[in-house]
Amino acid sequence: MDPRVLGELVGSLANIFSPAEFPQLLAGIAQPDDAAVYQLDEDRAVIATADFFPPVVDDPYEFGAVAAANALSDVYAMGGDPLLALNLLCWPADQPGELLKEILRGGAEKVREAGAVLAGGHSVADQEPKFGLVVIGLAHPKKIWSKGGAQPGDELVLTKPLGSGTITTALKNGMASAAHVAACVAVMAQLNRTAMLAGRRMGGALHAATDITGFGIVGHAHEMAAQSGTSFNLRWDALPWLDGAQQYARAQIYPGGTTRNIEFYRQWLDGADGLAAWQQQLLFDPQTSGGLLMAVAPAGLAGLLHALQSSGQFYAHIGSVSAGSAGRLRLA
Repeated sequence: MDPRVLGELVGSLANIFSPAEFPQLLAGIAQPDDAAVYQLDEDRAVIATADFFPPVVDDPYEFGAVAAANALSDVYAMGGDPLLALNLLCWPADQPGELLKEILRGGAEKVREAGAVLAGGHSVADQEPKFGLVVIGLAHPKKIWSKGGAQPGDELVLTKPLGSGTITTALKNGMASAAHVAACVAVMAQLNRTAMLAGRRMGGALHAATDITGFGIVGHAHEMAAQSGTSFNLRWDALPWLDGAQQYARAQIYPGGTTRNIEFYRQWLDGADGLAAWQQQLLFDPQTSGGLLMAVAPAGLAGLLHALQSSGQFYAHIGSVSAGSAGRLRLA
């Protein structure tokens, strides 16, 4: 959905629920984040999120796994542990039931891998298949991560390579190689649990986090910087790309979401004019089940990188945080 329209729609609801009436709501419409957070008591807060979308890959089992990993990611982005999930399903009546079984099996096994339980769900008839999850998680109220905690001097670490939107679009156009698709699916289906646990080991040195999804690296970095009241410095040469992403971008293969992201988020990006058009488009490539973007104190950077490396988790050190105009991004 267009980010500007989405923001206006959500913002129109804020006056209905005054934060003063719901002090236990730590993250919600008035203070948006990757998931909603509601404090139960001094030691527990519930994390709630929902996400579903049409198929991005051809294999039904892989689609189910990717959709589930994508939904679970919002809980990890808040520093929480998933507890239970509910299926969200739209399904055409004329599609084979065997395909649906594989989608549901892929999702269920990914929920199990996360250590959570699938407890039910809801389905409706629709002309286009769509699948995802409602996910409920748990965290300590004082240990919740948010987008808005990045501080000047922090270092920025990303835990998955970028470019899934371009590769899955190439797949839809019949132009993607099997090897590129397989590698992309493996990354999209990977849970962000290992990355979250590495970040959790940093304690208070981990200042902010978000997951990179439909708004691309520029969109989500802007949101994080804006809510933190800081500017982000990103290094083009440090940004990691899935194999094939740059190849297909050069061929002008990119999803429709790229254009929407450019139209809304380009205004906050400086320093991209020296890049080729295809490189600029990649910066706005909408991701599916992307990695975590974490802001860590300088003293905690080595520890975070060691925790990620020792757990076998991919990472890239892509930039830093500075004082300046809130939400501004500088590309070098």
